[in-house]
Amino acid sequence: MPSLIRFLTVLGVVGALGFSAVYALATFVKPRSREMVVTIPAARLRPPAPEAAVAHPRTAGAEAPAPNTATR
Repeated sequence: MPSLIRFLTVLGVVGALGFSAVYALATFVKPRSREMVVTIPAARLRPPAPEAAVAHPRTAGAEAPAPNTATR
């Protein structure tokens, strides 16, 4: 039992130190505001060409053949 109490005490102290470090960083460190520029490739802005949008016969968007409903 004493080893369990010692383990829990050490775990609590390490947790308290970690929490206090995170709290100190959040309280005392102020972020610098600055302008940010992100370059987006032009290919991601344009929709695909109509030729590229043709459905492939083995994809989920392809037209399924009509079921054979003829009776004999």
